[in-house]
This record gives sequence, structure tokens and C-alpha cells, in this order.
Amino acid sequence: QVRLVESGGGLVQPGGSLRLSCVDSGSGFSTSWMYWLRQAPGRRQEWVSRINPDSSYADYRESVKGRFTISRDNDKNTMYLQMNDLKPEDTATYYCSPDVVGDSRGQGTQVTVSS
Repeated sequence: QVRLVESGGGLVQPGGSLRLSCVDSGSGFSTSWMYWLRQAPGRRQEWVSRINPDSSYADYRESVKGRFTISRDNDKNTMYLQMNDLKPEDTATYYCSPDVVGDSRGQGTQVTVSS
């Protein structure tokens, strides 16, 4: 079972960067696909990126391709999301999750992109 804690969010100007982290204090991280999800106020949760257990495969929703990079360190039970060239539409609470549904997601970290 995974138990997830996200961090690294904050307020950033458009064009800025943030690096999110997700630590799993449970078991199974190294054998799990992992996802970054996000949810903006009044909007449905959406999938942002995913990575397979050995980091040999990753993909992204179209709107973040070329700007976001997902990675993981299985020795540290940690996943990352490097976010560059942030845009106001990236504003949301970001969650990590072992699946795209998000029932086991963490508490989230707020990302606000505003001038």
C-alpha cells in the first residue's frame, strides 16, 4: 500500500519553475506505476503525467509536454515533477497517486502561477 505526501508547491510568476516531490512512506512504491494528477478549483481532476516502475517510460498530457518532466528515485521512494515555463492555466492542487483514479492520492500541494 502506498502512503503519499506531496511537497514543493508555491506561488510563481508565469515562466517560472517549480519542482514537486512525492514521498511514499508505505510499501510497493518501486513496483508501482506512479501518476501526477491535478485539480483546479471548480474543475475535474486531470491526469498530468505518469511513469513506470523502472523509469523506462513516461508520458504527459499534451498541454504540459516539453515543459514538465517526471522522474523517480526508487531508493528514496520518491517521485518528482519538474515544471518549467509555468503558465497561469497550470494553477491547481497537484497530487501524486498510484493510479489515474486518485482514490489513494496524497493531500496535495498547491501550485499558483500568477503575476
